[in-house]
Amino acid sequence: MKIATWNIERLKHKKDLDQIISECEKISADILVLTETDERAHPDYEYCYSTPALTGLDADYYRGTENRVSIFTNYECVRRYDTYDNYTALCAELETDMGSLIIYGTIIGVCGNRNSSFGSDISGLAGDMEKLSGTRKNICVCGDFNCSFSDNYYFTNSGRKSLLEIFEKNKIRLLTGEIPECIDHIAVSEKFFARQTVCVTEWNLDKKLSDHKGISAEIFWENT
Repeated sequence: MKIATWNIERLKHKKDLDQIISECEKISADILVLTETDERAHPDYEYCYSTPALTGLDADYYRGTENRVSIFTNYECVRRYDTYDNYTALCAELETDMGSLIIYGTIIGVCGNRNSSFGSDISGLAGDMEKLSGTRKNICVCGDFNCSFSDNYYFTNSGRKSLLEIFEKNKIRLLTGEIPECIDHIAVSEKFFARQTVCVTEWNLDKKLSDHKGISAEIFWENT
C-alpha cells in the first residue's frame, strides 16, 4: 500500500495544472492527501473526500474552488469523523485491502509554525487523536505538519516535541521523520505495519510546481 501527500500551494502555479495532476497520478498512491488544494486539481481516482470550500471562511481572500484538504483514493469511505476544525482537518475511515484504516488529513498551522494557529492546531490534533484512539482502529495522520524532524530546515522545538509526544502516546510511528528538508509527513499506527518494510520517496524536489516537496510511504507486507 502506498500513501502520499503533497501541499500544492493553492495552485499558485496554475499554468502547470496538467503537470501537477500528472505528478499526482504518476506516484500511483493508493491514498493521496492533497493540502492547500483546489477542486481543479483532481487526479484520476474513484473517490474524493474534501474539506469545505474556503469561501465559507473568507470569500474575499480565497477562490471559490479552494479548500485545505482532499483525500483521493479508490477505497470507499465507510465512515466520516468530526474533527476540531472541519476546514483544516479531514477524517475518513477507508475499507482497504489490508483492513480498515482511518485517514486523518490535515494542515498544522495554516499560517506557519510561528503563528498562534500552529499551537492551536497541535492541541486540536491531540484531542482528535485521543478520540480516534478510542476506536481501537488503525490511524494514518498525513499532510502539512509545518515541521521538519531530522534537521533545522523549518521547525520549533516546542512544536516538534509536542507532535512526537502525540504520536508516541497514541502508538503512531512517523514514517517520514528522517527525510531532510521535509515538512509534509505520513504517520501510521504501529500495529498497521508491524514487521513490514516501508519505502519513502519524494517528488517535486526542485519545488517548481509548489513550494513543498511531495512525499509517499509505501508499505510492503511480508506475505505480498
